[in-house]
Amino acid sequence: PQALTKSVEDLRNIPITASGGKTVPLRSVATIGTGTVVGQYERYNMARVVSITANLQGAALGDAARQVEEAIASVGVSPPKTRTDLRGQIVPLRGLMEGLKNGLLLAVGAIFLLLAANFQSVRLAGVIFTTLPAVIAGVACSLTLTGTTLNLQSCMGAIMSLGVAVANAILLVTVAEERRLVHGDARQAAQEGASARFRPIVMTSVAMIAGMLPMALGLGESGAQSAPLGRAVIGGLFAATLATLLVLPAAFALLMGRASTRSASLDPDDPASARFQPPAS
Repeated sequence: PQALTKSVEDLRNIPITASGGKTVPLRSVATIGTGTVVGQYERYNMARVVSITANLQGAALGDAARQVEEAIASVGVSPPKTRTDLRGQIVPLRGLMEGLKNGLLLAVGAIFLLLAANFQSVRLAGVIFTTLPAVIAGVACSLTLTGTTLNLQSCMGAIMSLGVAVANAILLVTVAEERRLVHGDARQAAQEGASARFRPIVMTSVAMIAGMLPMALGLGESGAQSAPLGRAVIGGLFAATLATLLVLPAAFALLMGRASTRSASLDPDDPASARFQPPAS
């Protein structure tokens, strides 16, 4: 009984029955000493596991995951019939980030195909996409200057700024292409498109940046959770606006300078098509 075994000496004095019915203390047939044993065996899906857990304080989950991987790599190769697995929030975080990357790539590809089909020109779709590197650079600069990590909120902000940047670029390119088809000069058409759409583009960007400014400051309770989204949008839109008004017209004039003014449509009912067939009188 536990009440009678309060010390190691009590264990040594436990009476045991030997052969012939004689009772002797345990010290006569055994040696008792101190040691270490596993206090609790853990299993995961019926497999023996040894869990090493830690709490995060003042560190991003992605940075902590890299530190854990470096520590595991420094130990060396796992013994035979054993393996090392990362669990907790690291696995869903990486799956989420991978899904965001794949979704962003698919969205960019889909937008490019839609623009090429709408304008009936791969060149014009490429002109519009010249603003996307500026968006990525603006998002990266804003996150770096504010000390913000690349997380779910900042990725959502990058996607939002990409959408607004593409919309602004479409506004300018649409007008510039209409002017180019009229007088055939791509450089003049780019200047006219930029001047005609300067005010709508600036108003859209300023309104979006002003709306995201309170979120980017992280004011209020739990404001820091959504602050990366606002910071990414502000940085991406600021750079995209400059690229749309300064770089995009130059790219349009360069890529569309020798483009034909004839319509690429194959529709026989389209008057602008080379295959247009007027109705019989």
